[in-house]
Amino acid sequence: MPDITWEPAFCGEGNNCFRLGTDGDGNAYITVNGQEDRYLTDTREALRALITDIKAGKADHLL
Repeated sequence: MPDITWEPAFCGEGNNCFRLGTDGDGNAYITVNGQEDRYLTDTREALRALITDIKAGKADHLL
């Protein structure tokens, strides 16, 4: 398992909590809080693009 530094959890309504993390190799991670052993990973740039697009409303149709 990579050495991941996890940020504090981001929680929405109904305790839907997610955590973001990074490692020393430039990878980014996202997981459900409490399930840090099961995560998705990509580059930091890809995670940054995802968050930017979500903030811009590009994923609103999924809600």
